Amino acid sequence: MSAGAIRILVVDDEPSIRRLLRTGLSSQGYEIAEAESGAAALAALEAGGTGLVILDLGLPDMAGHDLLAAIRSAHPALPVIILSSRGDERGKVEALDLGADDYVTKPFGMNELLARMRAALRHQLQAGGAHPVFRSGALTVDLVRRLVMRGEAEVKLTPKEYEILRTLVQHAGKVLTHAHLIREVWGHAVDPQYLRIYVRQLRQKIEPDPEQPSIIVTETGVGYRLRGD
Repeated sequence: MSAGAIRILVVDDEPSIRRLLRTGLSSQGYEIAEAESGAAALAALEAGGTGLVILDLGLPDMAGHDLLAAIRSAHPALPVIILSSRGDERGKVEALDLGADDYVTKPFGMNELLARMRAALRHQLQAGGAHPVFRSGALTVDLVRRLVMRGEAEVKLTPKEYEILRTLVQHAGKVLTHAHLIREVWGHAVDPQYLRIYVRQLRQKIEPDPEQPSIIVTETGVGYRLRGD
């Protein structure tokens, strides 16, 4: 995907953060628009042309979560990445459950943010119908054929293990909360310990080193993220 075709809307009331993002993202060929309030952000989105939103939850005129809900209502497929403060796990979980694609924690590195943006944009393409084949090292997951391979060997998964992996693959690169995974896999509330047990079993089958997982990564206090090539 050509970065030059993508307009990024930066929503943050701190001029220093907007300046940092404008400089860093412009150097990568992105077009930058800025908003210092929720009202300005909604006006910019209504004008059209936005390809991705970077949203700070601490805004002067409205709660960031309320703005996120409004964005999701009007633009269901628009990628949104949250800027959050360190340790605000509850805020991160709430934002992800409201439909944010990902988050980065202040202070953040530009390379980390760019990687999160690329993953969110890839997921948008997959949601639009791109062929869903996931690869990470020797692991390949083909959702059309329901086939999981490590090198030349097929990996046998239980139905619940496969549904967890399928959900993670469909959102590869994006952090999924415990509640999201439980809702997708079980369809009703269960003890999160069940999810942890199945993820541990899944790691035993697909990770090069299950004790130091590199494919299904734990986001402490939030959920899990699937990393690929």
